[in-house]
Order: sequence, then structure tokens, then C-alpha cells
Amino acid sequence: MSAAVPHPRPQAEPAPRAGGAGRRSVGAALLFGAAGAALVLLAGGRTWAEGTAAADIAQSAVSKQVTGQDVNGLPGALAVVGLATLVAVFAVRGVWRTVVAAVLALCGAGIVAGAATGAFDTSALEEKAAKAQGLTSAAVDHVSHTPWPWVALTGGVLLFLAGLLALRHGRHWPAMSGRYERDGTPRPRRPRTAPDPERPEELWKALDRGEDPTGELGGAQATAPGDSPGKRP
Repeated sequence: MSAAVPHPRPQAEPAPRAGGAGRRSVGAALLFGAAGAALVLLAGGRTWAEGTAAADIAQSAVSKQVTGQDVNGLPGALAVVGLATLVAVFAVRGVWRTVVAAVLALCGAGIVAGAATGAFDTSALEEKAAKAQGLTSAAVDHVSHTPWPWVALTGGVLLFLAGLLALRHGRHWPAMSGRYERDGTPRPRRPRTAPDPERPEELWKALDRGEDPTGELGGAQATAPGDSPGKRP
């Protein structure tokens, strides 16, 4: 009689971890946010526009240039706020995380609008030329713009993407707390043992933790091994 050969059971493929997308989105948001803020702050200190203006009656021209902070200080300020908001996303939970993520996205959008406006702005250059000549206004010729406003705009887009990632996946991200693991479950607490009376350093450590070593020692002596609670010496 031939024995029945068992058929191998098809093994189910392991299900993908639910937190995989959350961890990837955390890394992407941190990278986008940090890189975007760095680009905006770097571009804010560089020359955005330059031109020439007449300095005196002889019409001798002088070159003038303005930085991103001269043209529009809003992108740099929003970059600092966005960087702080990116850190604050991990310090809050629930509805507050959604609010902070929305603020982060708005910072990126504001930087994009400010950089796009300042890319073709000449008012700051004209104002600087007028101050140099002691006039209320001055015309500036041969105006040229540098690529730095577009670098700031790119940084604003990165900050905006970081805010969108926080809005989409922020509820799965960990928070800044030592009591929780990465998956959000509380860590098990280790059982406390009574300090050894023959080791004074353990008594001092218990006092530093705010514990009462005398009470623990009293309880340990009252329930010593071999003694029953109702048995008296």
C-alpha cells in the first residue's frame, strides 16, 4: 500500500510592513525641508539684480547691486519659520500635527511667491541707487538678474513638498518621546528592585530617582523568604 504524498502548501508572501511608507516619508520630508531651507537662506545673501545709475552731472555711471534680502526679506524669514516648523511636526500629535504641517506647506508656498516676485523686481535696485545719490528716485539702466531668485524658489518648492508629506503621512510618524517605540507602542517598564542595604551607592541612586529606600527596605524585610505574613517571630 503506497503512502499518500502530502502536497506542499503554497506559502503566502509576507505582507509589507505598514510603517514602511511612513518611515520613507519621514526621511523624504526631513531631506526636502532641510535642503529647501538651506537653499533659501543661501540665496537670500546672494546678488539677485544689478545695474548702472548716473552718479553726477557728468553722467558717470556707477554699478549697483542688491541681494535677496534687499529685494524681499520674506523668503528668508519664512525659511527660518519653516525649518522650526519641520522640527515642531515631531513634537506634537493628532490635530496639532496637521496644523503644523499646514503651516509648513504655507511657508513653502509663501517662499515660492516671494521669490517669483523678486526675480524681476527693480524697485530695490532703484531705491538703492537713489540713496547713493541723495535723491528720492533714480533710474537704473542695464539691469540684469541672476539665477539666485530661482534657487530660492526651488527651496520653497522643497519646503512645500515637505509640508504635503507631513499632511499625508504625518499621522504615522513618531513623536519626540522616550516612552514610545517607532511603531507607537509604549515601552515596557522594568520592575524595580529594592536597593541592597549593604551597598550605600544604591541607596543614593534611589534617593536621586525620588524613591524612598527606607520604605522599600522595610517592605523587603517584612516579607523575607521563609516568613509568612501572619507568623510572628
